[in-house]
Amino acid sequence: MSASHMNEQAAVAVTAAPHTGAARTAGLLGALLSGLLFGVGLLLSGMTDPAKVLGFLDIFGAWDPSLAFVMVGGIAAARVGVVLIGRRGTTLSGLPVCLPPKRAIDARLIAGSALFGAGWGLAGYCPGPAVVSLGFGSSSALALVAGMLVGLWSVPHSRGRR
Repeated sequence: MSASHMNEQAAVAVTAAPHTGAARTAGLLGALLSGLLFGVGLLLSGMTDPAKVLGFLDIFGAWDPSLAFVMVGGIAAARVGVVLIGRRGTTLSGLPVCLPPKRAIDARLIAGSALFGAGWGLAGYCPGPAVVSLGFGSSSALALVAGMLVGLWSVPHSRGRR
């Protein structure tokens, strides 16, 4: 059985799982609290400031390594969460967990990474900080999030044209 087929089956299992009122509320509350914690972390670390991000990318000028420390902290925390949830097998609300299968590096991944990096370097935002900054009325974040939404919409609509 292919990894793609197993992932499709797992996605069906998640959507077919019974969503009781309590489980749904717990899941939504967990998502809300996680998002708030993430947003507060971005604010406290200064990662919603495009100049901070661009300073990190300016390795031949006034390089600011603080983003590297934020990344390492985020990766470590996410790794602990992935290991724990993988062992548990279900979410705290009892729904099955569907972790993505390992995938090979292909042309689509490289192209997407290049586009992400170019947008990050040009705007000084990645998606999380852009959404947080949008909440504070940033016009540059509005432009980036609008472009991001167009990109997210266009990918599934362009798949049939290959």
